[in-house]
Amino acid sequence: MPSAMDCFLLGAAALDVLAANRCSRRELALRQAQRLDRLLRELALGNTLYAAHLRGRGHGITSLQQLPVVTKAELMQRFDEWVTDPQLRLPDLQAFTADPTRIAEPFLGQYTVWESSGSSGTPGIFVQDRCAMAIYDALESIRRSPPCVSRRWLDPLYCSERMALVAATEGHFASIVSVRRLKHINPWAAQATHCLSILQPLNSLVQQLNAFAPTILSTYPTVATLLAEQQALGKLKLKLSEVWTGGETLSGAARERIAEVFQCAVRNHYGASEFFSIASECARGQMHANTDWLILEPVDENHQPVPPGHASATTLLTHLGNRVQPLVRYDLGDQITLVHSPCACGSPFPVIQVSGRNDPPLRLRGRQGVPVVIVPLALTTVLEEQAGLFAFQLRQQDDATLELAVPQKDAHAQASLRKACRALQRFFDMQGAARIRIHTRSGVELPRGTSGKAARVLSI
Repeated sequence: MPSAMDCFLLGAAALDVLAANRCSRRELALRQAQRLDRLLRELALGNTLYAAHLRGRGHGITSLQQLPVVTKAELMQRFDEWVTDPQLRLPDLQAFTADPTRIAEPFLGQYTVWESSGSSGTPGIFVQDRCAMAIYDALESIRRSPPCVSRRWLDPLYCSERMALVAATEGHFASIVSVRRLKHINPWAAQATHCLSILQPLNSLVQQLNAFAPTILSTYPTVATLLAEQQALGKLKLKLSEVWTGGETLSGAARERIAEVFQCAVRNHYGASEFFSIASECARGQMHANTDWLILEPVDENHQPVPPGHASATTLLTHLGNRVQPLVRYDLGDQITLVHSPCACGSPFPVIQVSGRNDPPLRLRGRQGVPVVIVPLALTTVLEEQAGLFAFQLRQQDDATLELAVPQKDAHAQASLRKACRALQRFFDMQGAARIRIHTRSGVELPRGTSGKAARVLSI
């Protein structure tokens, strides 16, 4: 059960989020600037890697452009300088996230911990304090403005719904940690929420979904599209009120197909391991950034500002609510476009367009003559969790041949490739695929996709 402090923090965060919803753009900018000023002053006094850049700047420290850009690789290398609680030691956290039985368990009794998927080539461990989690909970419960307002006014807390999360459930990833945490602190959610792994065979996933009969499906766009195909074939028999997507790019065509087949609204969400609730869609389908608690800087390849209406090369994130693991001008790696004109919904929060991961599914030859469809995040999860590969590209050459390439070129790379091939073959066999040939290459420069990150899974 949540502590009295957790309840107090959530209540305070919820009131703050509700108040911000009624702000003007000018008032919202002032709220953001005040929080930034307070954050930077605290960091200037603390023993963090930011302190050297902040001391002595006086009232000018709110100019973010004067501060350096930081990357995940740099922060992980300087982890002890980064975190503000000396009890947080990287070896302890690495051991914690290596144990799947401890997913969503409070670290040191007070911190929520999850790991990034490593899609940028470097895995990370992110620690959220109670204040940050209260902010995320408030943003998720209040800013998920429903398409069917009348329906949600009668049930604002989704008490009548049954939600199925279909995701990577084997690691300490943000989505599964958040859902399991909710199940732990909320007895109702424990009964009405079910987590299903994307690593299982499709037939098994369909059977489990039919048995649970969710009214809300939360998953990646590629998985939602795949399940829509099963629904159209009559194998899946769900009656959904909403489909929630995130973690990948949701194309207009995919949205229309999912909504058409399931006969329900499709809700998209933009978040990251670094900040769980970056943006949510309004009732008009526009993605609004939660700029009362974060700052997003769309920048070019040289980290110079990109004007509204132009796609960025990457995006810098400043987190205004996490004091234990502060993020200031953090290179998020995502490509966004800031929309200059306000949204017709009346929200004061800026509209952004996001180009995230868009790896297509693979269709491989099946043992029974029926193609086996593999979603990309299942493949990346296998390679990360079972082979320790984070920088790679898996390219399909035909329905029975793949090529796995890595940038390293040494004995360790060869050993990792052999381990990866064994893990993939086990996974394909479990999925019902025919024997798949996997060619390997090392010392390969990995090209970047439109999101600014390396495209890790490529189909034919």
